[in-house]
Amino acid sequence: MLVTCTLNHVESTLGFLSTAGRRHIECIVLWLGKRNGDQFHVEEAYLPDQVAEEDMFHIPPASMTKLYAHLRAKRLMVAAQVHSHPREAFHSLADDRWAIIRHEGALSLVVPYFA
Repeated sequence: MLVTCTLNHVESTLGFLSTAGRRHIECIVLWLGKRNGDQFHVEEAYLPDQVAEEDMFHIPPASMTKLYAHLRAKRLMVAAQVHSHPREAFHSLADDRWAIIRHEGALSLVVPYFA
């Protein structure tokens, strides 16, 4: 699947991640958009309400409900989750276990050093 994302969305994603990083906490941003065949265009960098620490993040149930309502209202889907790590970039066992998106073609990107 080809995923396209504007520089503006990349910059806002990195801004969210680095703002949290200055507080020494992880952060997750979701890339929302629309699929057209084997292509996906990111239309929004969405910052969900979340609880985070230096080495973890969690999206509470109320925030997931808010996300689902947002997706329905705008007729979007989640193409990627982008989150920060305090050190190296890798997909941890916790990242695998608690991934928000699991559909084929979805991306899970990890940005090192709190962006």
